[in-house]
Amino acid sequence: MHMDRIEMREKLKERLSERRFEHSLGVEYTATAMAMCHGVDLEKAAIAGLLHDCGKNLPAAEKIAKCEKYGLPISAYERKNPELLHAKLGAAIAKDKFKIKDREILSAITWHTTGCPNMSDLDKIIYIADFIEPNRKMLPEMEAIRKEAFTDLDVCLTHILSNILEYLKRKGETIDEISEQTYAFYVGRQLKYDV
Repeated sequence: MHMDRIEMREKLKERLSERRFEHSLGVEYTATAMAMCHGVDLEKAAIAGLLHDCGKNLPAAEKIAKCEKYGLPISAYERKNPELLHAKLGAAIAKDKFKIKDREILSAITWHTTGCPNMSDLDKIIYIADFIEPNRKMLPEMEAIRKEAFTDLDVCLTHILSNILEYLKRKGETIDEISEQTYAFYVGRQLKYDV
């Protein structure tokens, strides 16, 4: 059995910077509200939201070393961009240090940065809540995205992915192929529904 959320918060507070901890509380809150709206288990949403960044506040070399320790695969893209490792590393830390055994919670933590094709509703909620929580600065289209979060998860997810991919292309940065696959999957899915 995992520890209760009060205990998790105390332990998480020791692992994260003050700003990152506030963000985690914001994601916990937003994910729980979205779970109420979409009929998803509230406790799972709250835990996944709270712990989604538990692998974040580590230097790049330590992220790589810890991934190797946990036996997590590291792609060439992730080696060049170790910041992306915090999601899968976070799932391993949630399991090891916070005693989370629930596969849905661990999956939501794993995919909260890149997404993946065919996500569960909980996966989508954590991905979206991470982007829209109240502490996030107002980005272009944020108001519309926040409304979509409570009306249609797939539309919201696609909107966020579209903005992120467009932003990365504009900056000339390499894009993680899983994010591109996720976007293609959900755009394709919407096209099927629109026909």
